[in-house]
Amino acid sequence: MKKLVSIITPTYNCAKFIGKTIESVIAQTYTDWELLITDDCSVDDTEQIVNRYVIVDSRIKYIKLNENMGAAMARNDAIRRASGEYIAFLDSDDLWNKDKLEKQLKYMNKNKYNITCTSYTQIDEEGKATNKIFKSKNKTNYNGLLLNCPVGNSTVMYNVEKLGKFEVPNIRKRNDDALWLKILRKEEYIYGIKDVLMSYRIRSNSLSRNKLDLVKYHWYLYREIEHLSIIRSLFHICYWGFIKILHLK
Repeated sequence: MKKLVSIITPTYNCAKFIGKTIESVIAQTYTDWELLITDDCSVDDTEQIVNRYVIVDSRIKYIKLNENMGAAMARNDAIRRASGEYIAFLDSDDLWNKDKLEKQLKYMNKNKYNITCTSYTQIDEEGKATNKIFKSKNKTNYNGLLLNCPVGNSTVMYNVEKLGKFEVPNIRKRNDDALWLKILRKEEYIYGIKDVLMSYRIRSNSLSRNKLDLVKYHWYLYREIEHLSIIRSLFHICYWGFIKILHLK
């Protein structure tokens, strides 16, 4: 019997991209899925665009929050509503290859892995390839992820039957990293698939574009959520700075 995959997609003012994202889900060769789109009070045409797909495909569910609460809370709302045996994450401007779910599920079932990610490529705002590929590591544990997160949010899928549901820590940025760390306190590794199965869209107004601004969110993640020591937190911020800002690695 096939397992249902619940796809978690928070969105905010993503009318320009979300149609293509939804179409990449509809095109999946694996068809037992539900797409939970949680709208964090968009003020553009996101609702109208999503509803065009909801009308024709009952697997797509649209929920609009009563107030703007951030991506973490939008993800949590969708996770609570999810009914699948697996949960997969997909940002509302990214794209999946059509065989993403099929290949990932086969890989997980064959190897009895409970959480996996895949390699992915990068596209610009117009959907053109930048020819930059991010290769996943064979496996990553808690300490490895703290050092340098190799996990693309829209590539992750995990087994809810084995691991249960997790609540995303309420941090406005880096909440995906915070979630993987939370899961890795229960599961030893996230395993990586070498196949490129997702396209990550780079946007000029992305929350993650301002790397200096991200320092305070990393500090909050390390100190307040993960409760690392001051020395260890400073070490990880400096290491992250070398990688992301100075491009020394």
